[in-house]
Amino acid sequence: MPAPAVDLAIVGAGHVARALGRLFHASGTCEVRGVLARSAASAQAGVDFIGAGLACATYDELPVAQLYLLAVTDDQIVPACAALAASRPLAGAVVVHCSGALASGALEAARQAGAHVASAHPIRSFADPAAVAASFAGTFCGIEGDAGALAVVVPALEAIGARPVAIDPAAKTVYHAAAVFASNYLVTVLDAALRAYVAAGIPEDVARELARPLAQESLDNVFRLGAAPALSGPVARGDFVTVHRQQEAVAGWDADTGALYAALVPPTAALAARKRS
Repeated sequence: MPAPAVDLAIVGAGHVARALGRLFHASGTCEVRGVLARSAASAQAGVDFIGAGLACATYDELPVAQLYLLAVTDDQIVPACAALAASRPLAGAVVVHCSGALASGALEAARQAGAHVASAHPIRSFADPAAVAASFAGTFCGIEGDAGALAVVVPALEAIGARPVAIDPAAKTVYHAAAVFASNYLVTVLDAALRAYVAAGIPEDVARELARPLAQESLDNVFRLGAAPALSGPVARGDFVTVHRQQEAVAGWDADTGALYAALVPPTAALAARKRS
């Protein structure tokens, strides 16, 4: 016999709330009872996307549930949790937030009210919630929190195809920084490469084609071999005469990009040392 559906109430009606709400509802794991947003129109739009629940504009309107999902911005998690705890008894309930940067300790108001708390961070871009909901299977989710909360959250995530990965709550900010390095700062470094090609007289569309095989092969090698074995280039060879010449040339072209180049030399040299060891 399948486990009975868990009553779910969602605070937030943005992309994450909509995608996860639709997934939980469609899987039959959760019965979405209500969606709370800052406006009735936003809440109704969330309910329409999810396909279930009551649109709510106040905490008093939000139905009582076994599981509360706080899918709000990081700066709203603490006040949202406090408002939820003030609006109803939470003893025995589960409260979970979706932030990648904050640990479950941000839900202290709910914990003090007797709830079990956790964080569950899907490692995806939610720019298109419909596309995420259609292709969520296999998505990794960083999880941490109380055992009582994880006993509910982990099966619910697995039912929608997620791959939960336990993380250390004390290192939650470093965990989130890992995603920034792997995604945001990677784009910044590639932008520097493209601008440097353009500065050398190469049209931007051609520059992208020049950079593509280098970047793609490097990524493939990192994930196939590991970072140290994938490293190549002048620092890996110990050719610091070339490195110094490039650094001066880049700084002369653009001071900020030159500073970025200089900042990358020491960690790249350390990586090269690991490669040789």
